Amino acid sequence: MRELFQTELDALREQLGDMCAQAAEAMRAATRAVLTADGELAARVVAADAELDVARDRCDDTAQRLLALQAPVAGDLRLVLTAVHCSDKIERMGDLAAHIADTARIRQPERVVPAELTDAFTALGTITAAMADRLVELIRDPGKGGFAELNETDQDVDARHVGVLETITREDWPHGIPSATSLALLVRYYERFADQAVSVAKRLDFVVTGVMAA
Repeated sequence: MRELFQTELDALREQLGDMCAQAAEAMRAATRAVLTADGELAARVVAADAELDVARDRCDDTAQRLLALQAPVAGDLRLVLTAVHCSDKIERMGDLAAHIADTARIRQPERVVPAELTDAFTALGTITAAMADRLVELIRDPGKGGFAELNETDQDVDARHVGVLETITREDWPHGIPSATSLALLVRYYERFADQAVSVAKRLDFVVTGVMAA
């Protein structure tokens, strides 16, 4: 019975890791779509988001079955409860990547991001996708400190978010109010993606330490 329980716990970890990998790839593709005005790629990202919804439900079903049939305790219980919380957060990360892609889809053939902000959004896409990649590692090989690491990265994303907002709200912004509005929403999606990643990392630290970080 214990061997079966451990197998299902391992499967639960694998499901969470796969979800994070999907979110990372969605962010990379969404960023490419928005920077290149690739409507077809954007549409594929939006369509693929349904897969994360299914994965979240499957993860929740596994967790509920473990709670009902195995009555886990201590660290195992923390993992199962964390999986329920994290699957929802990771699914939300996928939603945010889909929102980024949808911005490109709606505005095609126009480019949403003007040349002077290409580097800023390229960096945001790279950093946030890497945060999701790091979550995959933390899920599959748990270790204390992931929350502090990703929280620091999140501060970098926050600073870049502020930098974009400062640029698009200057009096000499040359692209008009509609452009500024779209970019404000777009950069917010990246900022929220990073926030969700930090929330997942916080819960993963809890699994290891038994203490919820402030």
